[in-house]
This record gives sequence, structure tokens and C-alpha cells, in this order.
Amino acid sequence: MATASSRPETRKALSYASATKNDFVMIDDPAGRGELNSARVCELAGPAGTDGVIRAIRTRCLGDPSSKGLENPPEWFMDYRNADGTIAQMCGNGVRAYAAFLMDRGYVQDRVFDVMTRAGVRTVEVLEDGPVWRVRVGMGPATVEGTTRIVRVSDRFLEGTDVNVGNPHTVVELPENLELEKLDLTERPDLEPEPENGTNIEFVETKGKRHVAMRVFERGVGETLSCGTGATAVVAALAASRRDETREPWRVDVRGGRLEIGWDAYGNMTLTGPAELGDLKAGGPARGCEEHEG
Repeated sequence: MATASSRPETRKALSYASATKNDFVMIDDPAGRGELNSARVCELAGPAGTDGVIRAIRTRCLGDPSSKGLENPPEWFMDYRNADGTIAQMCGNGVRAYAAFLMDRGYVQDRVFDVMTRAGVRTVEVLEDGPVWRVRVGMGPATVEGTTRIVRVSDRFLEGTDVNVGNPHTVVELPENLELEKLDLTERPDLEPEPENGTNIEFVETKGKRHVAMRVFERGVGETLSCGTGATAVVAALAASRRDETREPWRVDVRGGRLEIGWDAYGNMTLTGPAELGDLKAGGPARGCEEHEG
């Protein structure tokens, strides 16, 4: 495992991370010396073609309201933004990438540690070191809110259920006569009623016992190859609807790979999957950033 002192020449301020092909620009800014606003996020995410931007910053240096009132908040805060510059409360894949980043740079030494997010404290456990890291994230409770929305996709009207995992989701289980891979997600599906602050929309196909596949249309991004909080929301919704109280782990296949969703001894949900670190790569324009161009 590399440490900050062992290879300072590679500690670039900007780098790249991927977790089941959710891609991120990583900013190394422990003291919060740089400014991170919508225009800056689009400037970074666009050329890199990533789903978002994560800034590594010490909690005390950010001063975000989410950490106020905590007696001993975690040292590190995950300052996460969607590709269009909007702030997101939480990103499960992003937390895994962030945990690998902090350990790779020598900012943490313990394999189990806490990270501050806008959705609260998340405990991470680094199970395997890189180049392909494997990280388990304590996602906290997932609340199946019971709100039903009508979701229009591929000229079909389907029912979706709202789930809160620190950020909002609407989970749609597909009927047998509608194939997941044939859905048209080039544009955002219509919802009725429309949620006030937007939502991430997951479409789910059953593959076997505690085994599903999903696609996701993320708010502020569009369709992505993976969504960790979305996979967690999917399992919470399906376990509730099927009255599965075994707390056995579920496998969730996303377009970017495979995730495992489970529960800890206290009933909080967990997300386990890979993460990789590297240099920034060329990509395309970030969706939703047109208003920041020029």
C-alpha cells in the first residue's frame, strides 16, 4: 500500500477513480484551499467524461452543515458533486472510490474508518488493496417511504416506489413482458407526481433468488453504468415487497459490474464492490453543463 510519504511525486491534485464504472474526478484538497462550484465541476467533469467530482477535504475545513452538532465528526469529508455541478447528499460508489483514494494516499492507515458525507457518517472497510480495491460501505438505514409514482418509460406506464438512502430513489420493478435492456433511457422518464427535489430512477429485472439486474437514470447525470445507493434502494424495496426478512445478501448486476447488498448486525444496509484509481482520461462533455459553457 502506498503512503503519502513514500511516493510524493505521484500525489497529483487531480486524478481519476472508478467504481463499477461510475467514474469520478478526484480532487486532493485536504485544507480546502480551492473553490468547488458548479462551473468548476463542469470544467473538470466534461473533459474527463465522468459522472461526478469528489473532493477529498478535511471535515473541519469544509464547514458543511451536515457535520454541525457532532461531537467528534470523522476527519475526512466526501465533498461530492454530480456531473452537472449539483450537490448530491450521497454516492455509494463514490464512497468506495473515496475510501480507496484516502488509503492509497496514506491519509488513513486503519482498514475500517468513518467518512463524513452530506447524508451523515458512513463507515467503510477496505477488504482488498488495489489495483482493484474491494470496499464495503455501511449505508445506514434505507427507508421505503411507501409513496407510489407513475413512471412513463418506453411508452409504458409503470408503478414506482420511493426509497430514501440518504438521497431519493424511485424503484420500478419491471413486469415479465418488458425487458430491461430494451428500455429507452436516452431521456429522463416522466414521473407523476413529480418529486420536488428530483429522484434517481431504478428499473429492476429479477434474475433469480436474491439476484436482480438494474439500470438507473440518475438526477443531474442521466443513465449511468452503476449506482451504489440505487442498488441499495432496489434491495430495500424488493426485500420489503417480498417480505424477505432473512437479511441474506443480494446480488445486483449493473451495467458496470456486480454489487453485493447486505445488512449488518444492527439492520443497517451494506454495499460491497470494487474501486480503481488512475490518471484522468479524455472523455466527452458532461451532460447538463451547457449553461456553464463559455
